[in-house]
Amino acid sequence: MDNLDLLLNVHSNLEPPKPDGSTYLMRGNYHYYHYGCDGFQDVGWGCGYRTLQSICSWIIHNKDLDKEVPNIPTIQQTLVEIKDKPERFFGSREWIGTLEAIYVIDTLFDVSCKVIHISKKDSITKHSDTLKDYFETYGGLIMMGGDMDAASKGIAGIHVSDDQDTYLLVIDPHFVGKIKTKEELYTKSYVKWQKVDEFVDSSFYNLCLPMLKVKDAP
Repeated sequence: MDNLDLLLNVHSNLEPPKPDGSTYLMRGNYHYYHYGCDGFQDVGWGCGYRTLQSICSWIIHNKDLDKEVPNIPTIQQTLVEIKDKPERFFGSREWIGTLEAIYVIDTLFDVSCKVIHISKKDSITKHSDTLKDYFETYGGLIMMGGDMDAASKGIAGIHVSDDQDTYLLVIDPHFVGKIKTKEELYTKSYVKWQKVDEFVDSSFYNLCLPMLKVKDAP
């Protein structure tokens, strides 16, 4: 898996959404996993697996582990082995969410995760300070998923402007095909700053925050 020709740190050339305010970004290295990137066809159901794989790559880089990023069958088998899923789950096209990601990260890498639950009546902005603190203290890649907005995505940063507009830096795994440059992902909005009020307000969201400090963290 690590020998795939995947782009590294796809958010790194993206400018902040506004010139004013404060930006808090993840640190360390990760590879961008997306639909079909390893030849495994998961279009339409594999976005949670792909976001999880990007996070796993960050953990492996950060801990200097002699491990490979788990492929989708390995992730499914892990969830079956820990009795989270029934045997029929292996080889299926069933999606996974943030809770399954937490189980896999803990089982395969011995890294615990914090969960932030944002209810339908709640605002992502209310959790801005928690996210800023996380990126400053830990610097990891966050997994985000919901119910009405079931599309899994990575969150690599937060920006709060002087007028208190809040944006999240989204790493969207739904890209299909061969990526030539990071800028292609920016142009096609697979990597973008998204204003928090543009998220689906009828959806709850769960955020998975790996509790592993990046190597350069104090």
